[in-house]
Amino acid sequence: MTTPLSLEPLDLAALLCSRVCHDVISPVGAIVNGLEVLEEDKDEGMREFALDLIRKSAKSASARLQFCRLAFGAAGSAGASIDTGDAEKVARGLFGADERTTLNWEGPRAFVAKNKVKLLLNLCLIASACIPRGGVMNVKIEGEGDEIRLSVAVKGPNLKLANHVSGLLDGVSESGAVDAHGIQPYFTGLVARDCGMAVEVNATPEEVHLKAEPKAAAASEAVPA
Repeated sequence: MTTPLSLEPLDLAALLCSRVCHDVISPVGAIVNGLEVLEEDKDEGMREFALDLIRKSAKSASARLQFCRLAFGAAGSAGASIDTGDAEKVARGLFGADERTTLNWEGPRAFVAKNKVKLLLNLCLIASACIPRGGVMNVKIEGEGDEIRLSVAVKGPNLKLANHVSGLLDGVSESGAVDAHGIQPYFTGLVARDCGMAVEVNATPEEVHLKAEPKAAAASEAVPA
């Protein structure tokens, strides 16, 4: 049995902040560790290792923050649009940084309503969690304006979609609650509904495919001929 979720604005903000902090704390902690090695160790080999760790971790922290700014932040005033080229750039910075994931991005570069871009980036986050060891992520943007359709599909070893994702996208939960681990798919569902889109999830042993399209189009496709 599932229970509809309704979070207070302060609780939603707190859980999203926890999620962002969780994403950033690892590379920031690695930077701190590297600086400690530089201060305490005089061995040239260890100092070079520390510098390399700091460089990579700083790049990772920057990529995660830039991505979170578009995926969760305001990124402009109310009603603003976002360049999909910027969305592609932050996605490549985050998912392609470890060289384990190949990102294929298909679609015209255009200014799109910010919540639809936020929705696309959040779908990418959900999809990336399905391939913990890396793989291939295919992102597709079709149409424009009110008719835009978004698609993210992933393949890779150890492919798995977490059981709670589909329910949280629909705003429901078996436990009747959501924590910092589940807040991102729940937030994704909120964004989708806010911009009048429906999210469909299809998971097979070979591929996880998430797509978002206007609710009217999704409803017409669901009705058998």
